Amino acid sequence: MPEVFFPTGWKDVLDIALVSVVLYQVIQLLRGTRALAVLTGLGLLTALYFMARHLGLNTLFWLLQHVFNSLFIVIVILFQADIRQALGEIGARRIFKRYKLKQGGIEEVVMACQEMARLRVGALIVMERGMRLGDMVAREGVRVDALLSRRLLMNIFHPKAPLHDGAVIISQGRIMAAACILPLATAKGQSFGTRHRAAMGITSESDAVAVVVSEERGEITVAVRGALTLIPDAARLRQVLDEIF
Repeated sequence: MPEVFFPTGWKDVLDIALVSVVLYQVIQLLRGTRALAVLTGLGLLTALYFMARHLGLNTLFWLLQHVFNSLFIVIVILFQADIRQALGEIGARRIFKRYKLKQGGIEEVVMACQEMARLRVGALIVMERGMRLGDMVAREGVRVDALLSRRLLMNIFHPKAPLHDGAVIISQGRIMAAACILPLATAKGQSFGTRHRAAMGITSESDAVAVVVSEERGEITVAVRGALTLIPDAARLRQVLDEIF
């Protein structure tokens, strides 16, 4: 009769519980991303590897063995952005307290976006959450550190204003910086402008939320986790931001 392993002490129970929590968090982070499909493919290759070794398929076993030898380096190179985002989200969830934008701050953003959409004024507003975006200000951008208000946002994004070209970063209920240059995401097969690609880029690399106002169409779009959602009106924008923050 095969020997069955049972936990013998609190350390074993703790060990199993920690492994379960880690695996659950990894699956939650990867769900809906391309990394999950890659992990599924790796699982199939692993099953094929053991099958080849068991059946004595030497050529296939030799090939898969050499693939697995360099697999870790290949994964790090191909998915460095996904890994960086996952580690950042873990830090934001477990170490830093997630900031909640106050209702007054949400209303200022909503009213500013509504008016800029009506006037066809382009804008890109990035709202910080758990992960700090101070490095964006350090590399590019002009520090503002002013109270969040719709009038200031509209003045910044006025077409003739010196700081209108770039993104505004909101942190702790204040406009931290303006004219920030953000990483651009690649949008294959879709004709997105620079602001939309920047919103996708910053929300792919962090847990921030970005609101884009299109000067061509007067539309408002919200970016979360690299995905864009078209917002039909101010009421819907208010509802989305309330749910997020």
